[in-house]
Amino acid sequence: MTRRSARVDLPAAAPGTARHLVVHRWGRAGARPKVYFQAALHADEWPAMLALDHLARLLDAATVTGEVVLVPAANPVGLAQQFMGGQVGRFAFDATGNFNRGFPDLAAPAAERLAGRAAPTVDDVRGALADAVAALARDSETAALKATLLGLAIDADLVIDVHCDGEALLHLYASQHHRDIAEALAGELGAAVCLLETDPGGTPFDEACARPWWSLRALGGAFAGLPLACFATTVELRGKADVADELAADDAERLLRFLQRRGVVAGDPGPAPAPLAGTFLEMVDTPKAPSAGVIVWHRDPGARVAVGGTLAEILDPIAGTRVPVASATDGLFFARPQGRLVRPGQQVGKIAGRVMLAHRKPGALLNL
Repeated sequence: MTRRSARVDLPAAAPGTARHLVVHRWGRAGARPKVYFQAALHADEWPAMLALDHLARLLDAATVTGEVVLVPAANPVGLAQQFMGGQVGRFAFDATGNFNRGFPDLAAPAAERLAGRAAPTVDDVRGALADAVAALARDSETAALKATLLGLAIDADLVIDVHCDGEALLHLYASQHHRDIAEALAGELGAAVCLLETDPGGTPFDEACARPWWSLRALGGAFAGLPLACFATTVELRGKADVADELAADDAERLLRFLQRRGVVAGDPGPAPAPLAGTFLEMVDTPKAPSAGVIVWHRDPGARVAVGGTLAEILDPIAGTRVPVASATDGLFFARPQGRLVRPGQQVGKIAGRVMLAHRKPGALLNL
């Protein structure tokens, strides 16, 4: 199918500079279901860009019966951030923080726009959300970037924000409100972990797209019967070093089959794989480094670990001492940072268990 591409300019951050987004589209504008993909909002998470390049080529040869919008490099600001020869793509140099945090909560302005409607339809809500996005400030490069991305996705049925971790197995995050589709997508992708959020906190991009629907429904009254019309997820394509055509091609083919099952793309995807049972964020242990030093791993991602089991030791190279890092749950060790020098209090791993952990704090993603 013919790909339509457009350029969206961002405001110049300084005289003589200019950056822009490229947006690819397939299918008829306004057709349903609409799916939105973006790669590397954290601009130093490179596997996402390769996987969506493979997906774009598959879409070129497919029949898209809905609409697909794809942003192949969602953060040109972060792509340009270099410091001492290294890329810094997670946090903005303009002091606005994490590129994937602090997106606006659009439920309140949408509710104001819909006040007095007896029973707002899905189209009514989508229109109100689009109006709310259009009213957002775009007075800086980063603000304009966030508003533009949100505007492209806010009326989608499916939003898939593609990232990666430091060193990790493939996993994804989604709201418990969409547990069934999240578990189905995790099964389709061959994910190791499907993380279900109750109150993720931080307002990342996926939450900004999906949260207005259940926030509005919670208001009751005219909104009481509102469907949750936007499924949004963050897919973590393994680790930063997992940039390979073989992996990306397989990921793209799996995403295409998911689109076929959802009626976005024509074709027979074959038998559906078994869904992957979800793990609530409150079941995930995120051990912290008790001291500074060189971390020496005893277990690798993919290992099953037990409560009290030693994941690693932290070497103080000056004192010659080692301090163990242990798991607080029985579960699957699925992610760890890429670096090997750690600081006190730094998160050094993620372990998906099957019991709620008293020390985990809702509303903090996996930071606490």
